[in-house]
Amino acid sequence: MKLQFDTDAGIGTRATLGVIVLETDETLEPEFSRLMALDGVALYHSRIPMVSDIRADTLAQMEKDLPSSARLLPQSLDFDVIGYGCTSASTVIGSQNVARAIQTVYPNALVTDPLAAVIAAGQEVGAKRLGFITPYVPDISERMRLKLINAGFEIAGFGSFEEGNDRVVARISELSIIQAARQIASASLCDAIVVSCTNLRTLSILKETEHEIGVPIISSNQALAWHMLRLAKINDPLPDFGILFGQH
Repeated sequence: MKLQFDTDAGIGTRATLGVIVLETDETLEPEFSRLMALDGVALYHSRIPMVSDIRADTLAQMEKDLPSSARLLPQSLDFDVIGYGCTSASTVIGSQNVARAIQTVYPNALVTDPLAAVIAAGQEVGAKRLGFITPYVPDISERMRLKLINAGFEIAGFGSFEEGNDRVVARISELSIIQAARQIASASLCDAIVVSCTNLRTLSILKETEHEIGVPIISSNQALAWHMLRLAKINDPLPDFGILFGQH
């Protein structure tokens, strides 16, 4: 027999979000599954080609690939916000160019990326002097440092793991990240610490590290999720994920 059915508004009754994840990223999706676990919020993923060797030229290539990756998101949906999940590539390509590429496919969606989100998060917590931690090779770290300075921040302290292989970055231990935050905080007077890179595992250590060090920790995945939700007018406080998510 043919069965009757009704339809409703679907999953994203509060917000429909998309995120474009690097082919090599192993961390963003598990962390976003926790950050976005809100009733009425629907999150959809696409992937973008990326080699494991992180250099300016390999990062810049993704600007050309962003439209095709955006097209792999469900085109039946009206996305409120689409995020691009690469901090270093956003630095190289530029946030405006990231948004332009994605909006060729979804012109009505708001677009953000980890660099834009980190800047917005730093402003949200009232930070002026940043401690800055990256896993990047020096050229990429320096580019992002200049972007943060141009956004009005002072870089009070800096350290990098200087690892160019994204597969290795995903395996940098949480303890190593905690120890890096301790080192930067003890060596410089800062009022927030940025831990850059969506492939670094930070979500489970944010709250305890903030409590120990006494300043907000802003990580790429945390900031990107926060910015996507806030752009979609989702203002739920999630204090387990750091001071940033406790802001109103």
